[in-house]
Amino acid sequence: LTVNCLDQHVEKSPNRVALIWERDEPGTAVHVTYRELLDLTCRLANTLKKYGIQKGDKVAIYMSVSPLSVAAMLACARIGAVHTVVFAGFSAESLAGRIMDSGCKAVITYNQGVRGGRIVELKTTVDEAVKNCPSIKHVFVAQRTDNKVQMGDRDVPLEEEIAKAASACTPESMDSEDMLFMLYTSGSTGKPKGIVHTQAGYLLYAALTHKYVFDYQQGDVFGCVADIGWITGHSYVVYGPLCNGGTSVLFESTPVYPDPGRYWEVVQRLKINQFYGAPTAIRLLLNYGDKWVKKYDRSSLKTLGSVGEPINNEAWQWFYHVVGEGRCTLVDTWWQTETGGICIAPRPSEEKAEIIPAMAMRPFFGIFPVLMDENGKVVEGNDVSGALCIAQPWPGMARTIYGDHQRFVDTYFKAYPGYYFTGDGAYRTKEGYYQITGRMDDVINISGHRLGTAEIEDAMADHPEVPETAVIGYPHEIKGEGAFAFIVLKEQTADIDHVKEELKTIVATKIAKYAVPDHILVVKRLPKTRSGKIMRRLLRKVVTEQSSNMGDITTLDDPSVVTEILDAYQKYKKEKSSS
Repeated sequence: LTVNCLDQHVEKSPNRVALIWERDEPGTAVHVTYRELLDLTCRLANTLKKYGIQKGDKVAIYMSVSPLSVAAMLACARIGAVHTVVFAGFSAESLAGRIMDSGCKAVITYNQGVRGGRIVELKTTVDEAVKNCPSIKHVFVAQRTDNKVQMGDRDVPLEEEIAKAASACTPESMDSEDMLFMLYTSGSTGKPKGIVHTQAGYLLYAALTHKYVFDYQQGDVFGCVADIGWITGHSYVVYGPLCNGGTSVLFESTPVYPDPGRYWEVVQRLKINQFYGAPTAIRLLLNYGDKWVKKYDRSSLKTLGSVGEPINNEAWQWFYHVVGEGRCTLVDTWWQTETGGICIAPRPSEEKAEIIPAMAMRPFFGIFPVLMDENGKVVEGNDVSGALCIAQPWPGMARTIYGDHQRFVDTYFKAYPGYYFTGDGAYRTKEGYYQITGRMDDVINISGHRLGTAEIEDAMADHPEVPETAVIGYPHEIKGEGAFAFIVLKEQTADIDHVKEELKTIVATKIAKYAVPDHILVVKRLPKTRSGKIMRRLLRKVVTEQSSNMGDITTLDDPSVVTEILDAYQKYKKEKSSS
């Protein structure tokens, strides 16, 4: 695999730029050639071997985006170890959970991270996490800042070791179905699941989709601004572009640092040809107006892409007309951690084929989407809606959930036997194009990050004053969806504001800051069926203000709970608007 991503290009054009690292500090880009990246990867691989990492071992990577974090992924692949990258915004507890579930032998991290001008403590978080992880033998620590961090017995200074290591490392020969990496993603039940991707099928699919969806040409500068902690970073920052011998931008900063023109200043300075980002960032920047975009020259741009959640029409129009000046192809891409790469997107297609705003439209080569009705029957014809399934396997699909194949089968293949169920609903237009309508289960999408509401509920349930919680997603102007929590208190006398602050801290500590609910509403009780199941759809109706249309509430244990919650919500809204 690394031969496909590195060696083959080093033989042909060693000085071609593989990575452009756009560091957090504005205007300080670092260019890394294929030869340099192979050298770094081999030295890192030899270092891992020296410390006992072998084929099949699991290695956690808890780092911000950088050439070194890319080399860490490739070094694992080169020696046949399995990497599991954990987004550097996750808490110590989230990191520990992933390390324990996958049985990692080592962690690779930085002393600190830098993001939006602020220092992020990475090593401290790793120390906190590995206290409870007996499987960890070594923590490799690289330096992103000049600040000293505490080094213990199992800590290894990474740069010192890399400098001493040999620069040649024979790649391990791997079977096409050997594991390449695991990546944890949220499901509708509490515990995140380790999605497993393998060698050949995954790489083939990432490379082909990168080439054809974005029309990537040799010499183009590909700017995917996703973090490597997500599948988008794996497929379209690292594996796809490198396999195609491309030049890939690593974006370490945020869209608004030092100001809301950052993306477009980078486009101008690095002459980016394809720009791939999330709707949540586009919505955020749209609010700052056009001037920040128009300040910079975007004439290098040829293709724009959107990923992570459905893009709304307003954001699409702004992205297309203002950022792309109405002359760039805009691809709204639908796919998942589980699919390995893009499955539905407007391109590839016939030359100049129409693109309908805010629609993924066309299945990629070898993807056969079907819509299913409630009875598990295929919905035929056009102008119809249903559960989005895929009828045939494709190379990039996940192979299992690590350590729990039964959960894999139950989650994706049980609801509609013979089909892969995506968890999303979709509409097929009169012309036969696909529009994704959103999740069909208790999973929400905050700023493009998938999160099971059960995870937030499980975290909040740890608070001694809070016996019951229910979390739902609601439409959020910038983030796409936000979390809205309903809680029941043990004692009506409790200091509500204090409890709310504690709950927010618990969620940030147990999961990550982005998972913290925007709203927490105290209610006397939650709407439940006679069998005790919380009816979350009623809570959704309250928050989206469709209370006149509650649907069938006869299954509720006590229907009067609805008015009770409505009153509490109205009162909460009044307080919010007056404060």
